[in-house]
Amino acid sequence: MTRMTIALLAAFVLTGVSLAQDKQLPPEGGTPKNFALPDKTSFALDNGLQVTLVPFGEVPKVTIRVVVRSGNINEGENTWLADLSGDFLLEGTSSRSADDIAREAASMGGEVNVSVGEDLTSINGEALSEFAPDMAKLVADVAMNPAFPEAELARLKKDRLRQLSVARTQPQQMATAAFRKAMYPDHPYGNLFPTDEQLEAYTIDDAKAFYAENFGAQRSHVYVAGKFDKAAIRSAIEAAFGDWARGPDVYTNVPTPIDGKVVVDVVDRPGAVQSNLYLGIPVVAPGHDDYIAMQVSNTLLGGFFSSRITRNIREDKGYTYSPFSMLSTRYRDAYWAQVAAVTTNVTGPALQEIMTEVDELQKNPPPEDELQGVKNYASGVFVLQNSTRGGIISQLSNLELHELPDEYLTNWVSKVHALTPEQISATAAKYLRKDDMTLVVVGDRSQISEQVADFMKSPE
Repeated sequence: MTRMTIALLAAFVLTGVSLAQDKQLPPEGGTPKNFALPDKTSFALDNGLQVTLVPFGEVPKVTIRVVVRSGNINEGENTWLADLSGDFLLEGTSSRSADDIAREAASMGGEVNVSVGEDLTSINGEALSEFAPDMAKLVADVAMNPAFPEAELARLKKDRLRQLSVARTQPQQMATAAFRKAMYPDHPYGNLFPTDEQLEAYTIDDAKAFYAENFGAQRSHVYVAGKFDKAAIRSAIEAAFGDWARGPDVYTNVPTPIDGKVVVDVVDRPGAVQSNLYLGIPVVAPGHDDYIAMQVSNTLLGGFFSSRITRNIREDKGYTYSPFSMLSTRYRDAYWAQVAAVTTNVTGPALQEIMTEVDELQKNPPPEDELQGVKNYASGVFVLQNSTRGGIISQLSNLELHELPDEYLTNWVSKVHALTPEQISATAAKYLRKDDMTLVVVGDRSQISEQVADFMKSPE
């Protein structure tokens, strides 16, 4: 499930002496270039459906994605009902069985899949370019005409129950769930897992009702990227999607920020040899003037393999193998978090070292060479995100979700490279406040409670 996936991007010396000269920095690279968005064509159907066509690449393949503004945000307290309803989309339509869908997609040299996230549901079709109009018809049928065969309900719920059972045994998932509940106590974003009883109780009518209440043309956007005949694909989309009912208006539910008081939650795993840490705080969302600086600050702290926190608690101290920090974003909402699984007896010291690095960045601007390496790395990742058909569509879809102009993408690299060390330091000081952070630790309570308490009492 997408929202279970805690997707990913993002000195040591308190005297202010930099480690930049002692550690391996990312390569300098060439002169940074802004991303050039391929020429695209956008239009709308009479029913409100938005369409964007993006010629891209030389490989004779096409990606067609229907992005619906519906997801876990629309569930209320019915956690995973969006996911269960989404599961049915590939179980057949009024004119095609599940096998028919898979077989037709394969005959076009591709496949169809469905993904349900917190804010969006995507029906994605891949095909050879010559079959682009046929794939448009197929994904339209999947999106518009799900049959919801009741005979498949028990199997789909069993699959979800199995996923739920596995998730509950994974300490990182436990930490994520507890953190999100603390961060969003009265909002669907805080409900990562249903109970077994809740999931078992969902009926076919529940899944149908969720679809009927949340899917429709005016909540949807069709993206096409790759090599295709523009006139042919436009005609196919107009014919396939033209009769889709407008459906409901876009639903928004922006969470209220937590009140700023520190929240600490220790989830007991008796005998655990590791503690799973999840330390974070609400920050600005995409589109805010400080967001790009926050992205670079995250990358410098813990967002790549040679970042400060990673080098400190992984390479220098040996507390953990794979720590990382991230910016997790949703509609008009975001938080920063540092995640790590550390040896139980160093739970407190690991937390202290994390905040030592945060404190150092807040007090002392990073050296120019270190920051330049981070900028180059971040720019390289950005280029890779825009280098595939699916990547282009995801970027455009994110622009729409966050209500951002195309210039946000095309000017991103230059804005990153315009950031100064002083801006990075000021951004960290402004948003990464220890006294307002939420901390979740999953581990052996008898071994870690005192360590956590000492950390919370210690000065930054």
